[in-house]
Amino acid sequence: MMHVDQISAIVIDEAIRIHRELGPGLFESVYESILAGRLEARGLRVDRQLTVPVEFDGKRFDAAFRVDMLIEGSIILEIKAVDQLSKAHERQLITYLRLMKRPLGLLLNFSGATMKEGIRRLVNSYVAD
Repeated sequence: MMHVDQISAIVIDEAIRIHRELGPGLFESVYESILAGRLEARGLRVDRQLTVPVEFDGKRFDAAFRVDMLIEGSIILEIKAVDQLSKAHERQLITYLRLMKRPLGLLLNFSGATMKEGIRRLVNSYVAD
């Protein structure tokens, strides 16, 4: 199994290539579909629009949230096509990482002039009791 840093490097490389070829202005779903296809072509396992249950107070809430993509079972991707990323986007991804107990998330915003300005790498530093 590949290390998360190797996987994230592939994801970022493909996101940059897609942005260079297509530019900003498309819907998130278009970038997500194309990125998923590119990552699968590179041999990575991609789960899209993965529904995730949450357990709280001894109760299970099915489909409590949905992540855009889970790569190789370890990296969560949130795809955006917004004018500017906000702290709320980052908090959303951090919460997903914590609840799913995953080490790394990438917030990818395809609406900037360059893809480099739209990449946020977030690490799960939460430690369960």
